[in-house]
Parts: sequence; C-alpha cells; structure tokens
Amino acid sequence: MNKWINLLRWVLIGVLIVLAIGLLNQVGIERIRQQVDQFGVWAPAIVFALRFTSIILPVLPGTAYAILAGGLFGFAEGLLIVALADLASCTFNFYIARCYGRSLVERFVGQQFMEKVDRLAQRHLERNFFLMTGFLMTGLFDFAAYGVGLTQVRWHSYLLALVVSILVAKPLWVAAGAGIFEDSQLLLGFALLAAFGIGIVTAVVQRQPDSSNS
Repeated sequence: MNKWINLLRWVLIGVLIVLAIGLLNQVGIERIRQQVDQFGVWAPAIVFALRFTSIILPVLPGTAYAILAGGLFGFAEGLLIVALADLASCTFNFYIARCYGRSLVERFVGQQFMEKVDRLAQRHLERNFFLMTGFLMTGLFDFAAYGVGLTQVRWHSYLLALVVSILVAKPLWVAAGAGIFEDSQLLLGFALLAAFGIGIVTAVVQRQPDSSNS
C-alpha cells in the first residue's frame, strides 16, 4: 500500500511540473512573475504555507512547492522561502514527537505511514550524527524529523543536523525550478548533479543496519 502511495506522490509531482511548464509556455515567465508581484508579501507567504503544510502532513507532495518557489521567485529568494519553511516545519515535527509522543504523530502522518517513523526512530540516530543528517537530507526527511523526536537525541544536535541538511539538500529542487522556468542550463546542471549526490546519500543511509536488530 505504501509503495502505491509513494508512487502517487511522485506522479502528482510530475503532473504539477508538466502543468507549470505548460503554463510557462502559454503565458511567459515574466508575465507570471508580474502577476505574482501584485500579491506582494502574500505570494511568498502562500508558498511558505504550502511547503510547511506538506511537511507536517507528509502525504502531500512538498517537492512541487520547492520547484515552484525556484520558478516564481528565482534561486536565491526561492531557496530562502523553502529553507525557512523546512526549518520551521521540521522543528514543529520534532517538537510534536518529543512533547506528545507517538500517538499524536500518528494523527499527522496517518497509520499507514507510522511504520516509516517507527523504523527511523528505532535506528538510534542519536548515536550517529552523520546518519541522522543523512536521513534529513533524503526524501524521508519529514518522517525523519518525527522519528528523531521520538528518540533521546538532544535538541541542539538535531538542530545542527537539520541546518546542515537544509543547506546541502534543499538547493536541489529550488535550482531545478529556477532552471526550468529561466531556461538556465547551469542551474539545471547543478540540480542534476545534486540529485545524483542525494541519491547516493539515500542509498548509503538506507543500507545502514537497523540498530534495533543489533
């Protein structure tokens, strides 16, 4: 069941990207940005809220909002919006798990996804800072934030790992969005290289043995 849900998430991301490119071809990026500018501070606030919500409720496809941020606001401003949203939401996930425990976390992620959170919590990430950082860099980072909150890891260690993961991993999708919308080969090349690197990190951390079985 989880595999089908994950597949659906990526299909939704793909559909959103295709729709965005189609809209760009029909209207033009400059006209779209002029329309966005008319919303003032509300435009980045809306994207921030969408990204924040998609991490609190991991069933929603948050990657599309990172791409959208890069396309609408450019790489620098888009990255700032995504980084702040991720910092706030992952802090919220950690706080909910640490203060209210597994039962409330299950209400946010759903029973079908709680197994992911439990597996991450059972890896004893508090004993391995680099493994914790690695999981926060992967596509499981929203679940990892909940999972780490269920462990005994100290807040300052988690915060440092979270900041490092944001600085390393988040430019990927923002650069992809900026590259697509601005037709920048440099940004697209950077995004592809970053995606390859994150893929390696994901493969490495997921192959680490589960500490609960040792």
